Amino acid sequence: MAPGPSPRILPSGDAALTVEFGEAIDPELSARVLDLDRTAASLEGIVETIPTYRSLLVCYDPERTSYDRLGAELLGLAANVTGRAEAGRTWRIPVSYGGENGIDLEATAALHDITPDELVRRHAAPTYRVYMLGFLPGFAYLGGLDPSIATSRRVSPRLHTPAGTISIGGIQALVASLAAPSGWHLLGRTPVRNFMPGRDPAVILQPGDGVRFERISEAEFARLDREAEAGAVIAEPVA
Repeated sequence: MAPGPSPRILPSGDAALTVEFGEAIDPELSARVLDLDRTAASLEGIVETIPTYRSLLVCYDPERTSYDRLGAELLGLAANVTGRAEAGRTWRIPVSYGGENGIDLEATAALHDITPDELVRRHAAPTYRVYMLGFLPGFAYLGGLDPSIATSRRVSPRLHTPAGTISIGGIQALVASLAAPSGWHLLGRTPVRNFMPGRDPAVILQPGDGVRFERISEAEFARLDREAEAGAVIAEPVA
């Protein structure tokens, strides 16, 4: 892996800082972020770490460490992370595309002058990378979308989209975990509950994991949705 830009430390409130590795959505930057996330766990005073596309948010206890001390320690670690840590798991995520489960599929396909089936084919072809979890618990932001179907976000966001929506916005793709407002384009829906607070693990997809989408019928979605509601994970690791 080629050396990336030099990391820098930025203040984030009175008890947190950010280690920033760059300015792009890039798998190499993401790998360095996740490497630092793992290696920083041993440092004194850290309360929580949250990896993002290109940076690591580090929350700390000011009674156990300081901004200057922790920043220096993190910069020392960040200078040596390689991004070659073991890759995460790749998951197969079933998706019911179109119809009531994907109300924007036809319009999005028309925008790109392709058929809905071709849009589904292009959307389901890549192995995506989970870059980060955010916005709400278990919302998995994915990179790897086919550039030919990248689509600017909606001019007027919807106030409600259902849990499990599979959508795209710009060059990103999303596995939504909870019902929420959204300005993204809804292509389908998965029965997978990526976040269930009473389950172990509460969140299935983790930063660094891979995602493969698999098309299923509406009837299959309904069956798997009932199983997921009862606590089944549904998502399957790819062998």
